[in-house]
Amino acid sequence: MADANTVMAARLPIALTVLALLVLWESVHPFLPLFRGERAALMRVQHGAANVALGVLNGLVVRFGFLGAWAAVSTWSETQAFGVRVWIGGPAWVQWVVVLLLLDAWTYTWHRLNHTVPIFWRFHRLHHSDAQMDVTTASRFHLGEIVLSSIFRIPVLALVGASVLQLAVYETILFTVVQFHHANIALPESIDRVLRAVIVTPHLHKVHHSVRVDEQNANFSSVLTWWDRAARTLTVSPHLAQVVFGVEEHS
Repeated sequence: MADANTVMAARLPIALTVLALLVLWESVHPFLPLFRGERAALMRVQHGAANVALGVLNGLVVRFGFLGAWAAVSTWSETQAFGVRVWIGGPAWVQWVVVLLLLDAWTYTWHRLNHTVPIFWRFHRLHHSDAQMDVTTASRFHLGEIVLSSIFRIPVLALVGASVLQLAVYETILFTVVQFHHANIALPESIDRVLRAVIVTPHLHKVHHSVRVDEQNANFSSVLTWWDRAARTLTVSPHLAQVVFGVEEHS
């Protein structure tokens, strides 16, 4: 449990460091001119502060409302020898790979459900409603979505048999990649192409945040792009510079 606590404690400084680096990148070389006019700097600060404040609130709810339940179910799986990780056995590294893959596969599934189940979409659309998507959008989620995803994660953790340490490591990887692909940056196409063979890139996630519903219903992966490839939901746009972020008012 000590190792898990260490990882948990490291999540905040890691997140803040990644946030600062990506904000700097966005400032020096933004992909899209999201904020214009004399008040552009102030609007950007207000936009980012609102998103981050929402993320802080959600983080507190998870920390004090669900982290204990997640730890309890992970401990139960361990003591009861229940879950895929326990059933497959084998070397520790194999168990780690399986658990991280299964957690990421669930994240893909949950994200896709948020676009197909009406009640879930009512919450998730807040995330997509950000017409100035940047790194801070990674923190912009409705509290209702956070609560639902946290509840659904309890049986998933039991079935996977993930340890608290494995969950902490996955969560750290997840939020790091999520911040990266929400950022208002662009990589050279050659580099983006190589990266998106494995992980979600800014190119892919910009498509997902398009106001066009057909593009929103693509690129659901959060870390690994393999799930989109397997489900044939991967879309690359040849006109990325013309993307318009947000949601239709009637959606």
